[in-house]
Amino acid sequence: MKIIGIGNAIVDVLCKVDDNFLVANSLIKSTMKLIDEIEFKNLLSSLNIQETISGGSVANSIVGLSQLGNDVGFIGKVSNDDLGNKYEEGLKKEKVEYLYTKKNESLPTGSCLILITPDSERTMCTFLGTAAKISDKDIDGDVIRKSEITFLEGYLWDEGDPKKAFDKAIKSSNKVAMSLSDLFCVERHKVQFLELVKNKLDIVFANEQEIMSLLNTKNFDDVITFSKQINKLLVITRGGKGAISIKGEEIAKVDIRDNIKIVDLTGAGDLFAAGYLHGFINNLSSKECLEKGTEMSSKIIQQIGARLN
Repeated sequence: MKIIGIGNAIVDVLCKVDDNFLVANSLIKSTMKLIDEIEFKNLLSSLNIQETISGGSVANSIVGLSQLGNDVGFIGKVSNDDLGNKYEEGLKKEKVEYLYTKKNESLPTGSCLILITPDSERTMCTFLGTAAKISDKDIDGDVIRKSEITFLEGYLWDEGDPKKAFDKAIKSSNKVAMSLSDLFCVERHKVQFLELVKNKLDIVFANEQEIMSLLNTKNFDDVITFSKQINKLLVITRGGKGAISIKGEEIAKVDIRDNIKIVDLTGAGDLFAAGYLHGFINNLSSKECLEKGTEMSSKIIQQIGARLN
């Protein structure tokens, strides 16, 4: 197998809202907030659902990789309930090998409300459910060892139990890639994330805001210097400034694509990572990897949701 993703197995619930809805519910635009089951149900009761999809950040990337013709799998904890069944069916439909056996859990399958405002920004309210209870017992080291790359998400580090799963996966992996996921994740776990980036990860995906927060800097040149010092592959999206990869003295850059009508930014980073990793495992040049990532993210932001139609 080329790549195994390990992440929060979340059913995405897509809803269109206006900015007043965010203000009324004390939500900060373009961020991810963890909520409990009661808050999830309260929010959902006043929303119109557009679509439901088997989601989660790394799962979105893994589906993108599958759509590009790669042999991939995913590990994420769901319960043996209706949403859990839909989650597994959704991945199998996308030709992703689901490497987890459902059981009856005390918590239901996790869900994420993706609130899309008229400016196409997405604000996420996530009830992790049983996804947050993944542990080292759910990780088969032999399965991980058969994969070329293990792809992790920073969101997974956000809860107590999954850190053991995280550590076991890293120790069993041939090569480890990770997305920093979210600015709040970085700020909450800065010391641990910096340790991971320096010493345990081979490939790091981040946006400019996340990586600069991690390094406590406002100067992007410091990011380049840091990357050269640790000699790890850093892949950074920079909004309107395009994307850059840095590995030692090798630096590659690409610009954003012009004349794109943005519909929904959900999954832009996830599909960028999918495109980049596709290039990486198929031995494309650094610039070609960035171009493939940009191509995939450009496609996804022109439609609703984090899955390419």
